[in-house]
Amino acid sequence: MPPLVSSPSAPRLSPSAARAAEQHCLRLLAASSTPTSLLQSVAFLLKSGLHANSLVLTRLFAASASAAPALLDPLVAALLRPSVPLDAFLANTLIRAHATSPIHSLRLRAAAFFPLMLRGAVVPNKFTFPFLLKACAALPGSPDVGLQAHAAALKFGFATDQYVSNTLIHMYSCFGGGFLGDARNVFDRMPKESAVTWSAMIGGYVRGGLSSDAVELFREMQANGVQADEVTVIGVLAAATDLGALELARWVRRFVEREGIGKSVTLCNALIDTLAKCGDVDGAVAVFEGMQQRSVVSWTSVIDALAMEGRGKEAVRVFEEMKVAGVPPDDVAFIGVLTACSHAGMVDEGCGYFDAMKVEYGIEPKIEHYGCMVDMFGRAGMVERAMEFVRTMPIQPNPVIWRSLVSACRAHGRLELGESITRSLLHEYPAHEANYIMLSNVFALTQRWKEKSEIRREMSKRGIKKVPGCSIVELDGEVHEFIAGDESHPQYKDIYRMVEEMARELRRVGHIAATSEVLLDLDEEDKEGALQWHSEKLAIAFALLRTPPGTQVRVVKNLRVCSDCHAAIKCISQVYRREIVVRDRSRFHRFKDGSCSCKDFW
Repeated sequence: MPPLVSSPSAPRLSPSAARAAEQHCLRLLAASSTPTSLLQSVAFLLKSGLHANSLVLTRLFAASASAAPALLDPLVAALLRPSVPLDAFLANTLIRAHATSPIHSLRLRAAAFFPLMLRGAVVPNKFTFPFLLKACAALPGSPDVGLQAHAAALKFGFATDQYVSNTLIHMYSCFGGGFLGDARNVFDRMPKESAVTWSAMIGGYVRGGLSSDAVELFREMQANGVQADEVTVIGVLAAATDLGALELARWVRRFVEREGIGKSVTLCNALIDTLAKCGDVDGAVAVFEGMQQRSVVSWTSVIDALAMEGRGKEAVRVFEEMKVAGVPPDDVAFIGVLTACSHAGMVDEGCGYFDAMKVEYGIEPKIEHYGCMVDMFGRAGMVERAMEFVRTMPIQPNPVIWRSLVSACRAHGRLELGESITRSLLHEYPAHEANYIMLSNVFALTQRWKEKSEIRREMSKRGIKKVPGCSIVELDGEVHEFIAGDESHPQYKDIYRMVEEMARELRRVGHIAATSEVLLDLDEEDKEGALQWHSEKLAIAFALLRTPPGTQVRVVKNLRVCSDCHAAIKCISQVYRREIVVRDRSRFHRFKDGSCSCKDFW
């Protein structure tokens, strides 16, 4: 393939003509907002012999990053020759242009320009390191490069610069939980007058899965009298979402109003998402209705919120309102409406939207859309239709789709088919723990304990562990976490007594435990005992103990609610006259007066 541009010999221009050509080229580049106009500027640059002018090249690469990202790489390859005098301005622009590129492969190459800078004896300045460190944060599994960049910042005396330190916090938090201590060390050594510094560390905790620490740091920020900004608020909302902390989410909403923090579309979208995922869908809808400007993300967030609660008809209505408002749905919006149809059992409507994607909007369905359809058929008990849909897919089904089919087989008694699919998954993806767990579960449901034990031994040999069920309750601003059989809570004796009381009350009203959900070789009585200690029941027992009669109970669980707990919580809501809201990994269940908002369809 011929190069995009070639570098001719420079025409001989007088100093005044060369200066005039340079200024004209800079004006052309400043006005370049499309790939076509940028290439016209490149043509003038070459014609005028400016291909070795570092100022012009700096502006060219900066313009390409915004106007034509796809042209940046070929332009750099063609024009960044050894004859070009490299300076800090040009090197910083190259790092920044690549680090902020929407093209993933270019972002991965951003850090490579720093060694080029050093080899050219160009001294970095304080503008070099923020974008260099941001580039290092984007390198997957390569903390060594980031550590070297930090060492360079120390060597050149910029590690204590506020902007550099803030980016160091961001970089270390992006490396994963093992480096959060390094991020905190940087934070602790910094002056803390700026909200940006606090926001960087709060965001780092959230990325590292330490959302409780993020909330605690936000409280410390307030105690220090530092005014939070939009970025801070969005970080705290992300922590609230992770924790399922509704009271915190509502408090943040009031805080935004009280402090006069500008309610941008981005902030409002974050509020909608957090309130919805914490269980206050009506509050999320209220924020949406109060927005003066809405993006497709705003509409999609509300559709997703309604879908999670099984309010499929309302979600479909909002989707139709979005179209009437002149906002064309994108592929993400279609995932939302298909999920709504799936969770509400609206099979015909879901099929109609899937067909409309391509026919009416020219959107080619992605694997996620096909997954929604398989999930919809599976939830509705249409296992054969789901299988036929998978067989006729124009793209290769991924493991998620196959596991969705296995779940449908298990839920609707097609265990032999589920076993066959799971064995195929194990053969193709032997390192994925979910496949072992699904096959182990199938063996348990068919009481094939020997085969189940063999699968468990294989999991142990490979170092694969099943994720334990964990449930969270927020009370009086404090988050309480429960794991099945755990005795670490200060009130665990009272909680266990309450669980036993709940079990007696459930038996009194005729509830029979679904012992098929216990995947152990135990007798029926032992199985029933195992079920009563599931984490969500511990969480509910604690909430019943600590809250006045009639108070709503809210629980967040990391896994899907099992059939027995679902049936038991329906009875608990009736016996104790409580509304109980449970957020599992895929949706909300609102239990009230012995029934659930999902209509037993989940």
